[in-house]
Amino acid sequence: MFHLIALEYSYIVNSSISLAFILIIYKRNYDKHLMKYIIKHFKHWLIAGLFVWVPVGLTLWVVTLLLHSVDQIVPKQFTSQQIFGVHIPGIGLIFALFILLITGIIATNMFGQTILGWGNKLIMHIPIVKSIYKGIKQVSDTLLSSNGHAFRQALLVRFPHSEAWTIAFITGTPSLELTSRITNINDVDTDFINVYVPTTPNPTSGYFIIVKRRDTKTLDMTVDEALRYVISMGTVDPTK
Repeated sequence: MFHLIALEYSYIVNSSISLAFILIIYKRNYDKHLMKYIIKHFKHWLIAGLFVWVPVGLTLWVVTLLLHSVDQIVPKQFTSQQIFGVHIPGIGLIFALFILLITGIIATNMFGQTILGWGNKLIMHIPIVKSIYKGIKQVSDTLLSSNGHAFRQALLVRFPHSEAWTIAFITGTPSLELTSRITNINDVDTDFINVYVPTTPNPTSGYFIIVKRRDTKTLDMTVDEALRYVISMGTVDPTK
């Protein structure tokens, strides 16, 4: 009887040792394959994480920078720190919108237009300042006017050479002085347009060129879609 118990005990011990040995080998192989799997997919996971966080982080950075910049225009006595005793981000944006709204109300009635006219005449009599103000006002009036044609249409132009095409935006038509200078005597086609060719990925810099309308191709996309295509360096389908 004692002999049988000893044999059973020995069998259990040997089985336990074998099972433990098998588990150790399995764990080592599992850890080895797991490490290979992690190393193989590490770059993929890292890039996928960048695709998620880069646009989110840049968006938060731009919004934060915008709110901080706008907050700087608020007079100190009107800041949330002075009124409520705590800093509230974005209070400058609300203040700016309020000022724009009040200015717009004043500028759309006869009395306000008279006051603004006097202000414009005063600025136009200040040396140096009048040149800067006049140029900025002309550009802003052109871009912000609902009746203007600047940046209302995207098209393709040949740039920087005749075998290449790039996205551009119509900004207007050249003056008669320019048209007469660039038109040949025997050229019957005098339909020229001014276009702005943005650089990528920063569309705020670019080139101003004058081309014939017939040498361009109109795009069936909005200005926003064309800008997204330029900013993404052609990697993003603007229609999606």
